[in-house]
Amino acid sequence: MTMTCELDHLVLGAHTLEQGAAFIESMLGVQPQPGGAHAAMGTHNLLLRLGARAYLEIIAINPDGAAPARLRWFGLDNEQTRRPLREEPRLLTWVVRTSDIESAARSCPVPLGRIHRMTRGAFSWRITIPDDGALIFDGITPALIQWDGNTHPAEKLEERGCELVGLAGLHPALSSITPALEALGVDAVINLHEPPLDGASRLTANIRCPRGVVTITSS
Repeated sequence: MTMTCELDHLVLGAHTLEQGAAFIESMLGVQPQPGGAHAAMGTHNLLLRLGARAYLEIIAINPDGAAPARLRWFGLDNEQTRRPLREEPRLLTWVVRTSDIESAARSCPVPLGRIHRMTRGAFSWRITIPDDGALIFDGITPALIQWDGNTHPAEKLEERGCELVGLAGLHPALSSITPALEALGVDAVINLHEPPLDGASRLTANIRCPRGVVTITSS
């Protein structure tokens, strides 16, 4: 079977889920739906459908969860990531769904981390996570995910009139990022550009919602 890869979901980091829910409602005019807890990572989430098999994940450290035995995913144990989240939720990265996570990870010239098995309620999946939990190229390079079974979380979410219409990234290391996305076959999913000489890297998502097209970013 030929390996396939496509956008699965966006990851929005928040200091708390309450803060994340309020941010989404203020920006998009809709409320995200309950997700669940990730016991292995000490995090929990809310979800918002962005398409038939695409969604926005609002994720935060779970104050009632046990501290994991390793560093959390998506840079959530990194103070450089956590500090801005205390002020406002921010887009952290994106996740690519694949039909063969082992082959996809091997084909990528950028190391994406080890493959870990995860569960949340009735859902189970495998996902790539660097050992240090860091965002790869500031979140411009995605994580890989392969869901077990044929059910996808977005199929269980209510339609609230939101759709991802554009994803873009600014980063000075495009010579490393572009070949990785090409190897995964997702280079057409995101528009990449080099930032100005004094500019920082940035991930940006444009979402069509009841308030029009709204932009959420990593900075």
